[in-house]
Order: sequence, then C-alpha cells, then structure tokens
Amino acid sequence: MNRFFKTAVPLVLATVASGVAGKAAKAEDITLCWAAWDPANALVELSKDFTAETGVGMKFEFVPWPNFADRMLNELNSGGKLCDLMIGDSQWIGGGAENGHYVKLNEFFDKENISMDDFAPATVYAYSTWPKGEPNYYALPAMGDANGWFYRKDWFARPDLQAAFKEKYGRDLAPPKTQLELKDIAEFFQGREIDGQKRYGVAIFTERGSEGITMGATGALYAWGFKYENTPGKYDMEGAVNSPEAVEALEFYKELYKCCTPPGYTDSYMQESLDAFKSGQVAMAMNWFAFFPGLYKDEQVGGDKIGFFVNPGQKVEASTLGGQGISVIAYSDKKDLALQYIKWFAQPEVQKKWWSLGGYSCHVAVLNDPGFKDSQPFAADFLLAMDGVQDFWQEPAYAELLLSMQKRLHDYVVADQGTAKEALDKLIEDWTEVFQDEGKL
Repeated sequence: MNRFFKTAVPLVLATVASGVAGKAAKAEDITLCWAAWDPANALVELSKDFTAETGVGMKFEFVPWPNFADRMLNELNSGGKLCDLMIGDSQWIGGGAENGHYVKLNEFFDKENISMDDFAPATVYAYSTWPKGEPNYYALPAMGDANGWFYRKDWFARPDLQAAFKEKYGRDLAPPKTQLELKDIAEFFQGREIDGQKRYGVAIFTERGSEGITMGATGALYAWGFKYENTPGKYDMEGAVNSPEAVEALEFYKELYKCCTPPGYTDSYMQESLDAFKSGQVAMAMNWFAFFPGLYKDEQVGGDKIGFFVNPGQKVEASTLGGQGISVIAYSDKKDLALQYIKWFAQPEVQKKWWSLGGYSCHVAVLNDPGFKDSQPFAADFLLAMDGVQDFWQEPAYAELLLSMQKRLHDYVVADQGTAKEALDKLIEDWTEVFQDEGKL
C-alpha cells in the first residue's frame, strides 16, 4: 500500500531517545513510532514518567507527516522490527487487523481490567475496532483529533470591520455557524487591507500527494450529510457518494477555494495552513485540533489574537475525524514491554497529564471532568467536534481508496476538470473496482 504515498519530499526520520541519543537500544528499551508533530513532543515528555516507574527506556521514531504513511505502512508490510508500538492513523486499523500487523488486545484488556467503556465511544469505534463497531480491539485510543478552525479574533473585534460586515451581511462579524456563513466571512476578508497589508479569507487543504484535499473537502461533504454507503457494510455507494447534497458540498468547497484562498494555494496541507495563519495572510484557517495548543501559545498570533471554532454545520453538524490509536506491533520481540506501556498509558492519571502537556486524551475521566471545557480555549469545541466525527474508509485497501479520492477531488477543485457530479461518479467507479478486487462486491 505504501506506493500510494510517494512524495517528492526526501524522507526524514527524527529519532529521540530518553537517554543518550545515538547509543544502541538496550534490552529494556522499546521503540514507539509516530508522526513528527507537536503531540509527539508532548508524548516524549509524558513517557519519562513511564521510564521512571518501570525502568524501561523509550526510544521514538517520528516521521514527518508527508512521509508518515509511506514509511510506516512499508514498515508494517515488510514485517519490520523497528517499532514495538505504533500510533497509526485511524484508517489503518482494518489493514492492521486483517494483515496481522497489530496484536489483538482483547485478552490483555480483560486480564488488566482495561475497559473500553472508559474511553469516548467515538474514539473506540474509530481507533480501536475491526470490523467496525465489533468488540475486537487492535489499539487503545491514544490521540483524539478532528479538523477544526481558528481565526483572527483581534481582526473580528475591530469596530471598523464589524461595522462594514454588518452593513453588508446584516449580522455581526462572529465565528460562523454554517458553511455558507464561513464563505461570507472569507469573501469579506479576501483582498482586504488591514494594517497596511493585503489579507485573504481562508486557508484550506488542497494538497494532492498524501491525504490533504480529502481531509479538507470532507469537512464540507460531511456537513452536507455525505455518506460513503447507503447501507453500512454493503458498499452500495450509488446515490450516497454522488447524492445531490454531496454534489452541492463539493461545489461549495471549490467555490471557497477559488474565491477566498491566498494566491498559489494549490497544494497545501497542515504546514501551509499554519504558515498562512502565522504570517498574517488569512483571517481563518482549518487544521487539526492537535495544533491548537501550539497556536494559542504562539507569540505573534496566539493569546488574545486567536479564537477557535468547531467545523460549521450546514445540513448536519459534523467534523472530519483525525487522531489515532496506539497498537502493539505483531513483529516486535518486546511485546510484553509494549503491553506494559499500554497498561501504563491507559491509567486516568496518566491520561490527565497527557491532556495537560498538549496531547488529546480520549479517556472519559478527562473529557467528562467538570473543568475540562474551561481548561483550554478550544476544549469545548473539541468535545463538540468529537460528538460528530466521521472518518474515511478504514478498509485494508484504504490506500487505494484514498488515492482515488485525492485524484478526483484535486482534479475538480484545483485543476478545474469536469463537474462535481462527474468527479463523484468517477470516484464511485474507482472505488467499485477496488472493492471488486477485494472480493467485497
């Protein structure tokens, strides 16, 4: 599957050891593999407690997001022993289970009295189970995440902009409640001069090479009620994937891209969105909640200058799911130590510290705490998002399915090829072929 994630960016691995970097792993070291981003740094800090309590050293292999799937799916498919633990994307759970990459954890959970009822149901369903919704667990929910939004709160509060917006739209300039309101605000800021600089409306995902445009466009598709199947588990896609609502949502996403993004914004994902916002180019940007703690702390655009909002609904309230579960790799020679880490990580007190350091706990002891909503300026929106998350296919053929959606969406939205209906019709054709090859149609 890894061949579908080739990029022009050279592979860079970041290795972090809780000890002296560069020394060979000791017999009591285990290696955890994940993406290289802010939450991974928080996990390094958190894991020092595990080493202090158990004497087991932690090594980490963190791979930049553009290369993460390519590198790690190749590692799994080759039966490699680099990783004892892996925090793999939610979409990998089907392949991890069916291809024997991940250890099934049910017996271990029963032995150690680890209950999946202690974790938010949406995260258990998305990050842990295969087949979906069945009580077969191949990961512990580790990092809750969804695609959300942040905005220049200081710009929104300016009396001159408030007055101009109200005159044009008849309502206050405030975080949008619908996708159409989002577009109004983006159009209002597009090309507007603020403090002597030309600004733009919005930073959204358009990246072609990995998963970017799919993760961005589904924020609109889900808000219009998009479904992958008419009947869950039946792969009956005609009339669901290409429904009138899906066509309308995809047309909307293209309009938002065309009207209101910075110039040359044709291949953008997480980093480009962050860059556009931090540099003061845009009034609003989409990105994963995982980045919100760092944004809030940013000296240039954080603090009082930044605000956050959940993905606006349209016909329904919904958000694109991110996040991952943590799994024990079947090829590891240290599965017993890896399981010891899972047991430690599942503890409520560890989960509370995980949240305090910048990770997104999925444990109900954290999420249901009366003080959680006020613990960070984005915490309440995170809870709202996780109540309505939807995920991409979690099938073993996930990579092929994603490749098709990336192509069809980018061809239509960015490259101006065909209509939204044609793009979605072709996507059904692509996916039908994949599922036929898999013996599921």
